[in-house]
Amino acid sequence: MKPAEFILISHPLCPYVQRADITLREKEVPFTRRDIDLANKPEWFLGISPLGKTPVLLVNGQPIFESAVICDYLDETCSPALHPAEPLARAQHRGWIEYASALLALIAGYYSASDAAGLEVREQELINRLQRLEVQLNEGPYFAGAAFSLVDAAMAPVFRYFTAFEQLGRPDLTAGLPRVQAWRAALVARESVRAAVPPDYAERLQRFLLARPSALAQQAACLIA
Repeated sequence: MKPAEFILISHPLCPYVQRADITLREKEVPFTRRDIDLANKPEWFLGISPLGKTPVLLVNGQPIFESAVICDYLDETCSPALHPAEPLARAQHRGWIEYASALLALIAGYYSASDAAGLEVREQELINRLQRLEVQLNEGPYFAGAAFSLVDAAMAPVFRYFTAFEQLGRPDLTAGLPRVQAWRAALVARESVRAAVPPDYAERLQRFLLARPSALAQQAACLIA
């Protein structure tokens, strides 16, 4: 039987694309990545993405949309499994993937905050969420211990944002959270995570953040100047 052809429709800065990319690499599945301009979405893309968002995974030309669905499909069809085998643990992991998605939503509010007060409020909200993770984590280095899971793939893009914020003069949001810090370090060092973004990702992300009409951009511009 001919192997399936996988094409990942993506955007260089999309954190949800990174989840799918990491999962494909962890499973050593050959795939092609095709970037699009989300500010000028091609008609063919709108035809396969009902929500107009990346990622979309084409499997022999058939589209799958939404990152969590894509990762679940890959876990069901390609080894090794990155979800726990036991149903209750698997459901719990899916819940923590949603938690990672909620963190990404908070991050978007953080870098879009229009004033310093809003920036501080959202920063504290992120710290509160990370404190909840600190309690959840155990021996590490990954979410469930020694084995890399889909929760790790979902959280890796979150930590990438923290690095960008620190480079723009914001504090380390993981300070005082040793388990979260160790988890972050393990993910940053993992090859699948490192390879899931283009070589100029950090520069692109910084340009994106500085171009926004936000308190973060205003404060960072003063530091850079």
